[in-house]
Amino acid sequence: MAADTSPHGERNLFKVSENVTKMTFKSAFEDLSRTTLEAVAGCLRKLEYLAGLRESRGGYSHWGFSKVYGETPAKTALITAHREAVSEVLSTPLRELLADVETTTQQAGLDTEEYLESLARKQQDLLPSNPGAGSARHLSSVLRALLGLEKSRERNATRRAS
Repeated sequence: MAADTSPHGERNLFKVSENVTKMTFKSAFEDLSRTTLEAVAGCLRKLEYLAGLRESRGGYSHWGFSKVYGETPAKTALITAHREAVSEVLSTPLRELLADVETTTQQAGLDTEEYLESLARKQQDLLPSNPGAGSARHLSSVLRALLGLEKSRERNATRRAS
């Protein structure tokens, strides 16, 4: 029997296009990590973005993401990404964090010291629900240290300029 005939003698009853679009399906977390979060510069900005998606009741809301993946997978991905963002900030050396903040604030046209002060004011809001033990204190100390380093750097720059 020829490959292009069916057992019932029907030829080419169903045509299949030779041009096939290859589509890679991603999990909600992969999509969030590789698409949305890659577009956000800096680990503190990513943390701030994810914290901004958290609702007052502790859940997360991202309308488009929920429409594509469904409520449960979208929320699971957002919770996981938020926890990973906190871990990244807390495990990054201060020198790297400060350089990261300076780069991202310059790109966004923000004042570095003002940005760090705003983060320090809303540090509780930056954490996911039920953060790990000590995460709140650790984040607080990281933000205070970054702010102190930035203020010190500005004072030293002013002294050198005068």
